[in-house]
Amino acid sequence: MPPDLNLRVLPRTVQQETVDKLRLAIFSGVFEPGSRLVESQLCVQLGISRPSLREALRSLAAERLIEIIPNRGPSVTQLTWDEVNAIYEARELLEVEAVGRCSRQITPAELRKLEGALAAFEEAAASNDGLARITTAAEFYSIILANCGNPILEEIHRGLVARISLFRSRSMSQEGRAMSSLAEMRDIFDAIAAGDEKAARKASKTHVLKAKAATKQSLQQAG
Repeated sequence: MPPDLNLRVLPRTVQQETVDKLRLAIFSGVFEPGSRLVESQLCVQLGISRPSLREALRSLAAERLIEIIPNRGPSVTQLTWDEVNAIYEARELLEVEAVGRCSRQITPAELRKLEGALAAFEEAAASNDGLARITTAAEFYSIILANCGNPILEEIHRGLVARISLFRSRSMSQEGRAMSSLAEMRDIFDAIAAGDEKAARKASKTHVLKAKAATKQSLQQAG
């Protein structure tokens, strides 16, 4: 007989909750790129112990959202344009391929989920809720990646999601960008729904390139 195992799912840990809160604070601009994160202040603001905070910071460092420099402590990652451009190039390669594959094989049930994610983004785009725009856009793409038929491609993309979301928060800050993004994502959805791989790939590439241009403009304005 196999041993009895306690498979009860535990509540979210303090560390997980801290990671989520700090990640959202970075996305929303509470902590600007290059700014130092003072552990003593964060412990007070978050109401947590230093060991819990440091575990959370290590998770954010693994996502490349912060840097932990010896003798200086953690700070929000400040990427050069070359690094940002490289991530967008990787995003283009991954997402265009994923969208094309998805258009060939997505099931009706998953297509309905994708349509629901697009509707959620539409609602977010019409609001002033920047965080909702980020999370709903990420969900739209997570469904596409989950239906591309290549788990390795999905895994690699997942490793970039935090940084993609960070750039998305910047691009969405540009006036009119959220509604433009909605139109581009609708083109992607329509092509997938029609099973038109060529159109899906074209729409995906257009979307990434326009997002990159908006991010570049945002970075230039920020100086």
